[in-house]
Amino acid sequence: MTPGPTFARTAGWKRGYAVDQVEEFFAQARVSYETGGPRGGVSSRDVREVGFDLVRRGYDVQMVDAALDRMEDAFLRREQEVVKGRLGADRAHAELSSRAATLRPRLDRPDGDRFDRAEHGQPGYDPEEVDELCERIGAWLDGHPGLGHDDLRRAVFTTRRGDHGYAEHQVDAFIDRAVEVMASVSV
Repeated sequence: MTPGPTFARTAGWKRGYAVDQVEEFFAQARVSYETGGPRGGVSSRDVREVGFDLVRRGYDVQMVDAALDRMEDAFLRREQEVVKGRLGADRAHAELSSRAATLRPRLDRPDGDRFDRAEHGQPGYDPEEVDELCERIGAWLDGHPGLGHDDLRRAVFTTRRGDHGYAEHQVDAFIDRAVEVMASVSV
């Protein structure tokens, strides 16, 4: 007997994640987690960066994304346990502090200059919105509550073209690193 669908499917013309791609990734992740990966398997970074094609009658995007968030947290907890076991709690904390410190130089740049501008005609992220999120990340690093790694995962910015926007790839990479640091602290 084959198992039923893992997630609800979209209806009508609404698009969702390609069912086969989602099922394949979740199967790989399950095996990796159960066998103690990530050696050659799936890591928390893989979970954070996975993408699926959008198709009609695909899996509901919000349901899959929520499951991926939980999966990333589970993998991250395991990875943190491995690091603590290998390095000891003090050195693991120092390593995490070192990764967090890599965020500071970009946060210390002035508003409007934190990231390169998008190329002419290319989409970019609204600099004011990105700078506002950067201020919140800086406040979190300074010990102020009110921002969680799930807030960063769900950050959406208005699109601006060319030099009116920040280069998306730089902002995305920075936010991914911030998510990794914040999630590591909270696990």
